[in-house]
Amino acid sequence: MATLDLALEEEVVAALPARRKRRLGPVFWAAIAWMVFIFVAAIFADVLPLPSPTDMDMLNRRAPFSALHWLGTDGLGRDELARLVYGARISLIVGLGAPVIGVTIGGALGMLAGYFRGRFETLVVGSMDVLLAFPPLILALAVTAYLGQSILNLTCILGMLGIPAFMRVARAATLTLARREFVIAAQALGASHARILLRELLPNVMLPLLAFFLLGVAVIIVAEGALSFLGLGVPPPIASWGSMIGEGRESLDVAPQLAFLPAIAMFLTVLSFNLVGDTLRALTDPRQGAL
Repeated sequence: MATLDLALEEEVVAALPARRKRRLGPVFWAAIAWMVFIFVAAIFADVLPLPSPTDMDMLNRRAPFSALHWLGTDGLGRDELARLVYGARISLIVGLGAPVIGVTIGGALGMLAGYFRGRFETLVVGSMDVLLAFPPLILALAVTAYLGQSILNLTCILGMLGIPAFMRVARAATLTLARREFVIAAQALGASHARILLRELLPNVMLPLLAFFLLGVAVIIVAEGALSFLGLGVPPPIASWGSMIGEGRESLDVAPQLAFLPAIAMFLTVLSFNLVGDTLRALTDPRQGAL
């Protein structure tokens, strides 16, 4: 019987790496490749051989694909490829900056609420429920219209809207970890609350937060695109995928690529972040490894 149990255990352990390897299939690596491509293009946009995304040529409006303009020009004669590349920079700045705000504030509040419990937890959860009661897009529209259009305002608004979601993820992870043996042992040895939170809980809470961070980036990119599409995103003439889609809808009958190209770029980027984030979430979820 012991031999059978040992053989079964070895078979399960040997199957785990193979199962994990299958999860990181070609679709995952294709998503990683697209993300790397977008990051490289956005970071090195200034040194790439691209024309200015704001220079207009009214005599060359809605030009087709050519050697001079690889993806043609938009309704104002601006190079479409250059605007796509610079629009990727804006989407990534907002898409990464807003979740950083959310994960920093929301993660800290969630860990404190899950660790200390009591009235503090009730206050934090109640505050997040109040924030969640407002329709996010309507709230973002109202605040953006009041504060004005800028990349900083847009990033801060979307970051504040992401705090409740990150708080819930951090609180759920902390509630599970706070009853684990290593935390109880640290408390028995007289470790301070700050040491337990920073040394024992934070490294373990960061794993689910990182996975959720990537999913949050995808959501923020869509939200930024929606606000820019409605004219309340980044101010013109700054290129943004959402504003490009909004401008391109006026030319759908004569130049549909002006709306479809930024839409495809946004779709592939959001899909890539979702695929990578969901895969990392599955790999870091302790329930996936339970036998």
